[in-house]
Amino acid sequence: MSGRDRGGGRPRTLGLVAVLALALAGMAAPALAAADNAPDTMAQSDEFSRQLGDLKSTMAELNRKIEESAKSFDGTTDVEQARHELEELRASVSGLLGAVADNGVVSQLGAKALKRVRDKLKMLEQDTRFSQQERAYLLERWRELNEGTERATEDLSKARKRLAELLGTLQANEDFIDELVQLREGAKALQIIRQLTTSIRSASDDLARLIGGIKPPGV
Repeated sequence: MSGRDRGGGRPRTLGLVAVLALALAGMAAPALAAADNAPDTMAQSDEFSRQLGDLKSTMAELNRKIEESAKSFDGTTDVEQARHELEELRASVSGLLGAVADNGVVSQLGAKALKRVRDKLKMLEQDTRFSQQERAYLLERWRELNEGTERATEDLSKARKRLAELLGTLQANEDFIDELVQLREGAKALQIIRQLTTSIRSASDDLARLIGGIKPPGV
């Protein structure tokens, strides 16, 4: 090869190098852009995974709340249970009325206490076992006890009569009480429905956010 040929090959070599450099630069640009976008992609993936985990927990909790709400609602509409409560109330009222009646256990209790103290006073007045001074002391103490028992028995009688009147009023309004019990159960059912509605709406919001994360931007 002549010196002219060798000298002419250098410009061609430089040209090839320039072309290769431009090609490599063109290939590197998308790779660099992809590398720059990698952190955003990872962040979006992590956020989606977090939302998915939260949704799974929310759905499991919602299923539990639905089951509990159904059981609780059945309890509020259980006629037999409400009737049983009223029967228990009637039995309690009837038993108390019998106890606080004029000839009931409470009234007899006060009468027995008074009789015991008064019988003791009569016995001491005729008792010769004690000296005059000892008997006087005992009689004074028993008379004080008698007075206190009389006051306590009178207070007991007033309390007994008041309770008897109130129980009689309660017994006379059993039908109205029945309606109040049903109103109470209805209010419980309403609360259950409202709480369940709130839980379902919250789960729907979580699901909507997850679905929004599935779609590509602009779709």
